Amino acid sequence: MSDPRPTAARFDPSYGVARDASGAKRLPWSAAEARLAAARGYWVCTTRADGRAHAMPVWGLWLDGALWFGTARASVKGRNLARSPEVTVHLGSVDEVVLLEGQAAEQHELDDFLAAYEAKYGLRPPLDDGTVVYAVRPRTALTWLEADYTSTVVRWVFDRG
Repeated sequence: MSDPRPTAARFDPSYGVARDASGAKRLPWSAAEARLAAARGYWVCTTRADGRAHAMPVWGLWLDGALWFGTARASVKGRNLARSPEVTVHLGSVDEVVLLEGQAAEQHELDDFLAAYEAKYGLRPPLDDGTVVYAVRPRTALTWLEADYTSTVVRWVFDRG
């Protein structure tokens, strides 16, 4: 998989953000991947059937260009994803922002995920209790450093061919 393409962020002009992707020179995609890989937890945002937002923190992994995480199939998050795989994922920091948008796809080949999860968290997630593992391959991402967001903000577009 190749790196995503940097594009101009779609911010309202009142935010003072340049209409180009120059922030990618100061904050390359590799910096976002490093933060995704190092993060202890991730916020997964889904939508309930009635349109209300649902956000929940999860443990997970940045693995092969996707965010992998598990959830109970019967949980609110699991039911939301079964109905609509559209998801937003972000890290907890408002100072070093990484925000992904894409679709969550159920995964069945889990050997690499399980080994990496155990290496990161010191345990293997139980998969015999109705847990399903998803991978979110981003369609787009936003990254910026809050201290200098007008110069570092980038909207990344992933070509999934």
